[in-house]
Amino acid sequence: MGIWSKRTRWQLISTLALCLMSLTHGISLGWFSPTLPLLRSKNSPVGPIDVTEVMWIGSMFGFGSLICNMFICFPISFFGLKKCMYFVPIPNMINWILIYFASKSAFLHVARVLLGISGGTMMVCFPIFIAEVSDNNVRGTLGSFFMLTLCGGLTLGFVMVYYISYHMLPCVVILLPITFFCLLIPFPEPPQDLLKRGRSEMAEKSFYFYKNLSKDPTKQDENKEAFIIFRDKVLGGGIQEKVTISDFCNKDSGKAFSLIAVLLVCNQMSGSFAIFNYASAIFAQLGSSMEPNMCGIFMGVVQLSGLASAVILVDRVGRRWLLIPSLAGMGLAEFGVGLLRSLASQEYLNRHFWVALTLMCIVAYTSSVGLVALTFVIIVELLPFKIRAPGVSLSMCGLSCAVFMALMIYPVTISISPCSCRQVSPLWA
Repeated sequence: MGIWSKRTRWQLISTLALCLMSLTHGISLGWFSPTLPLLRSKNSPVGPIDVTEVMWIGSMFGFGSLICNMFICFPISFFGLKKCMYFVPIPNMINWILIYFASKSAFLHVARVLLGISGGTMMVCFPIFIAEVSDNNVRGTLGSFFMLTLCGGLTLGFVMVYYISYHMLPCVVILLPITFFCLLIPFPEPPQDLLKRGRSEMAEKSFYFYKNLSKDPTKQDENKEAFIIFRDKVLGGGIQEKVTISDFCNKDSGKAFSLIAVLLVCNQMSGSFAIFNYASAIFAQLGSSMEPNMCGIFMGVVQLSGLASAVILVDRVGRRWLLIPSLAGMGLAEFGVGLLRSLASQEYLNRHFWVALTLMCIVAYTSSVGLVALTFVIIVELLPFKIRAPGVSLSMCGLSCAVFMALMIYPVTISISPCSCRQVSPLWA
């Protein structure tokens, strides 16, 4: 069976509904980089902003995400997963309202914090929801859909800024989170979440819904037996018991968190998120003769092809054989970008602009086919049922701290030549 089978029909449809919000979040993130030249210009709707303000506005996303990640596990445990997912579009909508009415940079600071809160909630709730409603043989594919649409939104954000005016864009994008809110209403809560809160009858109905089990009376006993096996497996993991510190300190949890820590360090220390967040400025400094925003769009398309490859391959070749080549390829390509930026003359960069574009596209493809596509899938799969929500929340706290640091220091460090430490033309000039 695959994602197109009758059994996984509602698993796919519910995942695609969530993907509408991840697409919206991607657009909200992708908006920032190509809008920077306007915000830095004399025609800026918020007044010209300097590199320090750019640094803080960019990093506020990580700050908002961290705040949310620290506390989101408590409302998930109390209210349930789906009710917390209703919250995701609200800060995103307020973010676009603030962008529309912004008259000074403080509006953008608050907007980015709210975007981080929305994204922080989404990054915890959505991967858990997809993992809990999907079958084992399609979980990796459906989880990759989530990242495919998120990164697709980044590329779409580049394109929309290029063709739609500053004040028109919020009016268009704000319709997407409203649509997501309406689409979410018909879907039941995941059966694991209902079992955790002792709602066995509702969990059984939810199980039948997401597994698309036949309502044929002759198969009633067979379906009931399938649910009992599922229920015993979930409850056997102690999901209804109170979570204690010892649940995080045992051998299985320690191994899971160790692997997650390595994954998160690779995810952000690779600079993958910072590179995409400041793609336009990077291409401008690498001497590309192409319009920087067009280079960013081109790189985004390559990234989408990598994520599409991950969707096709992840449940066929496995997580390990996508992740290892992804890390190796990304490291070599970024090393090449560093050498090019450090040693190549401006004349060489202008004449051979395709070299930088090619290296950056290799970074985009190799990172997306493994590291970007699989990070959240692997985190959810590694954690035991009992501590899945607080474990994902804790993992996202680590990721948010890394995102905040990366976005905070990147505008400064990229403006300094690594060879002679001489000051070069600012990244945002």
